[in-house]
Amino acid sequence: MNYEQGFQVRIDALHAEGRYRVFADIIRQRGAFPKAEHLRGGAHRSVTVWCSNDYLGMGQHPVVLAAMHEALDTAGAGSGGTRNISGTTHYHVELEAELADLHGKESALLFTSAYVANDAAIATLVKLLPGCVIFSDEKNHASLIAGIRHGGGQKEIWRHNNIKDLEAKLSKYPRHAPKLIVFESVYSMDGHIAPIAEVCALAKKYNALTYLDEVHGVGLYGARGAGVAERDGAMDQVDIINGTLAKGFGVMGGYIAGSRACCDAIRSYAAGFIFTTSLAPVIAAGARASIRHLKASSAERVLHQQRAITLKQRLTDAGLPVMRSQSHIVPVIVGDPVHCKAITDLLLDDYAIYVQPINYPTVARGSERIRLTPSPVHTDAQMDYLVDTLSHLWSRCPMSQAMAIAAQ
Repeated sequence: MNYEQGFQVRIDALHAEGRYRVFADIIRQRGAFPKAEHLRGGAHRSVTVWCSNDYLGMGQHPVVLAAMHEALDTAGAGSGGTRNISGTTHYHVELEAELADLHGKESALLFTSAYVANDAAIATLVKLLPGCVIFSDEKNHASLIAGIRHGGGQKEIWRHNNIKDLEAKLSKYPRHAPKLIVFESVYSMDGHIAPIAEVCALAKKYNALTYLDEVHGVGLYGARGAGVAERDGAMDQVDIINGTLAKGFGVMGGYIAGSRACCDAIRSYAAGFIFTTSLAPVIAAGARASIRHLKASSAERVLHQQRAITLKQRLTDAGLPVMRSQSHIVPVIVGDPVHCKAITDLLLDDYAIYVQPINYPTVARGSERIRLTPSPVHTDAQMDYLVDTLSHLWSRCPMSQAMAIAAQ
């Protein structure tokens, strides 16, 4: 067996399909978000970032940076171990209390990322509840799918945001059978928003638990930034909420929030929690400061929504194939992986606009796109430049397929 050749064959296949991924080497400029330095071939060039998941720019906020500096000076760099063995610092305890309060739950549990939180929590729930059937929205994130697979239990895939299909599948099982409905609040590639209250009503009717991924909602929606469930008045109806500290809150890490018994059981049985080093205290401190700030301030959320609405309208007015979206996500359809990569390369190389191509398996083949994430600090001038540039690039290629997909 020629191992190196085996690796190279698989890499060559990605190149041939046009979906080989290339990292952009950037340094974000503190205090100048969304500007960054792009490093390539020994040269530095200023670019505007249009694809960051730091949706509100909280990774640059003075309150967050001050908290992280204080924690670094007080506790040092690392946490020193797993949560069970010296890795639970007071910063972790305070952050979990802050998260539980944010979501109106009894308890919260920190993980190193929201991916790990989903994978570990869902797989563990299936094992804690023998015979549990998972009801998963067909567009759920890879982390949710991983957790379901690793749990090894029975699953039912229901059509995206389709309440009738969900009920049809729930109704096949006895009311006493353990069930878990897994879905997202904001679907990050299309920008769709789930009918949370309707899903929770079905869960109550059929005696099911609900597991809601609020990764693209926390910080961004609700009076205190708890997410779409808070905005829609349905947060108390959701049993388990998953969130991230790496997007709206601008730092890193993931968590779940739920009942004390549920979080304690997952804490006690989830290998993905037990056997990994805890978040550094400096990260926990920054996340706590970000959450506290956004609980009290809606200014960032209001401006963020205004910027997203403005960009969608400008792209639509320019005749570009923007997918219809109820959220802050602004997907522009390309419909071909090679073309998508070519467009993003041109944007970066010729126009100093940094956007990543979104290809399979993140989205379905034929629906390749660029995903724009306007922030509160993207200016009108930056939007004008982006729209003008995209219009110029799209004028050089047929758009019929992309327009048809975007209209769906």
